[in-house]
Amino acid sequence: MYLHITKPAIDILIAIFALVLFSPILLMTAAAILIEDGRPILFVHERAGKGGKSFQIFKFRSMGKGSAIVESAKATTLRVTRVGAVIRRLNIDELPQLFNVLRQDMSIVGPRPGLLTQTDLHAIRRANGAIDFLPGITGLAQIKSYDGMTTEAKAAFDGEYAKSVSLITDIKIILSTFLYFLKRPPTY
Repeated sequence: MYLHITKPAIDILIAIFALVLFSPILLMTAAAILIEDGRPILFVHERAGKGGKSFQIFKFRSMGKGSAIVESAKATTLRVTRVGAVIRRLNIDELPQLFNVLRQDMSIVGPRPGLLTQTDLHAIRRANGAIDFLPGITGLAQIKSYDGMTTEAKAAFDGEYAKSVSLITDIKIILSTFLYFLKRPPTY
């Protein structure tokens, strides 16, 4: 019952509340990106979702126009805009994913959506059952380590989450995510 009724309802309520609460930040961020580097404001990209099916993820654009699309750990050589550096540091670039939650492409808590090209990650998630869950804005792997985690370690945490998903687990991850915001983010 939790996975099919309660969790989606909680996701939608949290997303609506957060979008209303953060609407001034969303509007200011959109304006800052537009002023500094023009359109597009959002970075929209195909990611692997539940069952390995692709969906479009929404993020505020933090890289300069025409930047390559790579895994976060490999993004150190890409040009981050001045606004992009700030919104990444404050994790504001992730806020548009609340719209993905409303669309039910994502959940608040779940495995982070991987790039379609990360076939090794998807294979491990398929084997450990994590592929059967909606990807999340936050997840067990994100609260355990911020940067430099191997694909195998990330997928192992995703599998651990898949085996223990519950309201209590999700609440613990959400609360731990607030501590995560205090950590220094990776350098891009």
